[in-house]
Amino acid sequence: MPIVAQSTETTDWVSRFADEVIEESERRAPGAKTSGAAAPVVVVASGLSPSGPIHLGNLREVMTPHLVADEIRRRGYQVRHLISWDDYDRYRKVPAGVPGVDETWAEHIGKPLTSVPAPKGSPYANWAEHFKAAMVESLAELGVEFDGISQTEQYTSGVYREQILHAMKHRGDIDAILAQYRTKKAPAKKQQQKPVDEAELEAAEGSGAAAEDDGSSGSAGYFPYKPYCGNCEKDLTTVTSYDDDSTELTYSCTSCGFSETVRLNEFNRGKLVWKVDWPMRWAYEGVIFEPSGVDHSSPGSSFQVGGQIVGIFGGKQPIGPMYAFVGISGMAKMSSSKGGVPTPADALKIMEPQLLRWLYARRRPNQSFKVAFDQEIQRLYDEWDRLEAKVADGSALPADVAAHSRAVRTAGGELPRTPRPLPYRTLASVADITAGHEDQALRILSDLDPANPLASLDEARPRYDKAEAWINTHVPADQRTIVRDEPDTELLKSLDEQGRESLRLLLDGLAGNWSLDGLTHLVYGVPKVQAGFSADATPKELPAEIKTAQRSFFALLYQLLVSRDTGPRLPTLLLAVGQDRVRHLLGA
Repeated sequence: MPIVAQSTETTDWVSRFADEVIEESERRAPGAKTSGAAAPVVVVASGLSPSGPIHLGNLREVMTPHLVADEIRRRGYQVRHLISWDDYDRYRKVPAGVPGVDETWAEHIGKPLTSVPAPKGSPYANWAEHFKAAMVESLAELGVEFDGISQTEQYTSGVYREQILHAMKHRGDIDAILAQYRTKKAPAKKQQQKPVDEAELEAAEGSGAAAEDDGSSGSAGYFPYKPYCGNCEKDLTTVTSYDDDSTELTYSCTSCGFSETVRLNEFNRGKLVWKVDWPMRWAYEGVIFEPSGVDHSSPGSSFQVGGQIVGIFGGKQPIGPMYAFVGISGMAKMSSSKGGVPTPADALKIMEPQLLRWLYARRRPNQSFKVAFDQEIQRLYDEWDRLEAKVADGSALPADVAAHSRAVRTAGGELPRTPRPLPYRTLASVADITAGHEDQALRILSDLDPANPLASLDEARPRYDKAEAWINTHVPADQRTIVRDEPDTELLKSLDEQGRESLRLLLDGLAGNWSLDGLTHLVYGVPKVQAGFSADATPKELPAEIKTAQRSFFALLYQLLVSRDTGPRLPTLLLAVGQDRVRHLLGA
């Protein structure tokens, strides 16, 4: 085992799990450190089912072990992060809201996901590959290093043949373990977030699938193996007999009526049921760390039962936390079976990878959190930028420093970042106002800091592109900013002397304050000056009614500029409109 100093980032959950995983790895390989033998590779695992869009809840299944694996790599250990693509699961239902998919896909229910056609227009070979591709691309952008394993390839190439024969030989022992839970009251149905055996879900929902949630039981006995039909390819099959010596297995299909007898020692068209398959893989891959969703931690759940079944395969149950659900601002819990749920690719269109990594790194796995697709994203970015400033000046708390470090870099190096990370809400406002005109956007953004103007819009990318995508895809049309073409003459005529004076003070100060900071000082200062105070007076020096006067003044400017009571921050809006047009609209 390499002699590496323990990470100084000991105040965050990632470091604590890394400590536990390293200790467990050393327990499983006693003597390696003292004998001089090569240190074993530390194996952590995730499982994803490409049964539909792989959403942001599923991403926690990957990010939790990724962050732990990355911390272990930083300490000098060799780590392998496995992602098992459960693409040999059955196609359970047609998810709603998937483009290019209609009711005709229902005819494929019961087939392996890799035997189902991809949505119309997809360049990929099958259903599973279509949904895997988007996730693989997102994980690359997020800096997640992993080894992908296709369960279709594992099963159909015979990799698990010995494990299957072993499970069938010890089916009585497996059945005895499962029987401990069959008589217990089933827990209330919960939202599934970890990939589970699709036949198990089908049975749990009472849909008539010809399978128990833990294998086939009947007059011929219990069998933990499920063949796919040689005629219709569906898993609506029942094993009717099996001979341990010859490995002859006979099954019949309730879907098409087909039946056949095969030799299991040379048959590769089937799989172990989920509650047996998962612990088999723990043993086969030597997995030390794998998290599980809250729905897998109750008595009789896959993780709990797997902890007993894994011993039949000569393995040990991994350590790993229960992880909580991930939500979306303004939306309920996610379910990929319902369709239309945001994916990592959707999130990465509107936020930089660092921000998305930070959301998963800063919360312990058992803490739920939300990913923002609404106005909340602007507040999150403000919070992130404040953290960056604190990290830079050394005032951030240790746990916050650790989360920031895990967000911006991996053991392999820094993630690409925006050279000039201007405030997200400012970029969104500029993108909103300019409606795709990059030359205007560059002009406005350069005016934010005239002493250090942008030489190119590329300096603000990719953050600018993310903010523009958010404006274009997640802000309702009635909330978009449309600057008036002509002055609101009726409103201007209706103003009293105080209103006209406020506009004069603003217009007189435009030229000398034409920067983001200058205009901020100006628009907040006008009501102060009108009330007889200095424009530099602090809130503590001002009466409460000044805030009311400021709100009234802001509302007047919004009405004159965009015909609404609210809008983008006024300094940004003024810069976007430009001095000449501001003067025109304010009646100068």
